[in-house]
Amino acid sequence: MAAPRYREGGLMADQTIVSPRPDPTADCTWRAMKAFGYVTVAILIVVGLCAWLGQWYYLDPSFTKGNGLQPRFLEALAYGLERTLIILVVSVVVGYLMAIPIGLVQVIGPWPLKWLAVGFCTFIRGTPLLVQLWLLYYGVGSLFPLVPGLRHSFIWPLLQDGFNYALVAFILSFAGYEAEIMRGGFLGVPRGELEAARAVGMSPFTLLRRVWLPRALMLVLPTLSGEVVSQLKSTPLAATVTVMDLYGVAAMIKADMFRTYEPLLLVAAIYGILTAIIATGFRFVENLVPQKRG
Repeated sequence: MAAPRYREGGLMADQTIVSPRPDPTADCTWRAMKAFGYVTVAILIVVGLCAWLGQWYYLDPSFTKGNGLQPRFLEALAYGLERTLIILVVSVVVGYLMAIPIGLVQVIGPWPLKWLAVGFCTFIRGTPLLVQLWLLYYGVGSLFPLVPGLRHSFIWPLLQDGFNYALVAFILSFAGYEAEIMRGGFLGVPRGELEAARAVGMSPFTLLRRVWLPRALMLVLPTLSGEVVSQLKSTPLAATVTVMDLYGVAAMIKADMFRTYEPLLLVAAIYGILTAIIATGFRFVENLVPQKRG
């Protein structure tokens, strides 16, 4: 009979300890992270120097131009920031409320509404937002004056304001993109959870409200943060239809004071702060949502 094997320190006597194989990508990853950090610091230093060397005298509330007028650029920037935030918040909230039924109907039908929703998402995602905005403002907006009696109605001031066209365009754009994401979220919910909800006697509406929709929202929540940031970065397009948003005010300052870099640097800094706030807020919400581990 073969001699029995015995343990020494918890290991079989004839076993050898094999050291783990080093990860060949670890060193490259660390070097890439260091290079990215150096580049980021260098960019921040250059931007800081440009801001320090720039001329900001025209932002002083007491600044007076040669003709004796006070342009009040700080007030204009605050007004532009307010318009930008209104466009962002309203388009995200209303657009997402539209995206939920548009995404759901692509999953459950009926087929006429399904193909209508597919066509809407395809058009929105297949055409630039600038083209959609101009189609509304310069296209549809040019047809309203041809309607008899519309000029003397109470809605005529609303139809003349480019802000309303921009708001509609941004709402439809966000709804089209998020509807496709919600479609993937609805399809990503495990079928077993839905069958279990039906087995306990839930009605279709109760199942959607208590199981299907919350689970789909949890699945798409990490993607929503990037979509909101992208929506924020698209808001400067509103300036092309006479909307004095944040970028529109910066363009006005640039044309009025013949200063190019300072207004753009200021606007870039404000957009960067807003982006950081959005990312931090979504990260906080994601940490509150229980996640399935492993």
